[in-house]
Amino acid sequence: GIIEKSLENGAILIFDSIGECVEFSNTYAPEHLEIMVRDPLDVLNSVCNAGSIFVGDYAPVSAGDYASGTNHVLPTAGHAWTHSGLNVGYFTKKSSIQIIGKDGLAEIKDTIVAIAGAEGLKAHADAVEVRFKDGSD
Repeated sequence: GIIEKSLENGAILIFDSIGECVEFSNTYAPEHLEIMVRDPLDVLNSVCNAGSIFVGDYAPVSAGDYASGTNHVLPTAGHAWTHSGLNVGYFTKKSSIQIIGKDGLAEIKDTIVAIAGAEGLKAHADAVEVRFKDGSD
């Protein structure tokens, strides 16, 4: 049946500690992760890469698939390392805002000029340096 076919592509892994399990899981970045241990919230705090996490003995993957309110559009193939499951954030717009004063720009001036020079973008370097020419406050 379906279980046998799934096991053909799976494995049973045995670790010496919960910490090793979490370390592997964070590297593997699974689509689904079930945490069924004595203190699941302690383990949950260490998990950083999983598409959908099911905490406790009464939280099976099928609950998330069908009824617990989350959706099933999740990152697969280890992409939970860099992506989240579909959520309201995908339907909102965010902008980056930088408020930089004279002292702040002075702190990062040399870095900007060096990188702009390495990239051959003289105007980027000039945009910083012109702000520090004598008399241009």
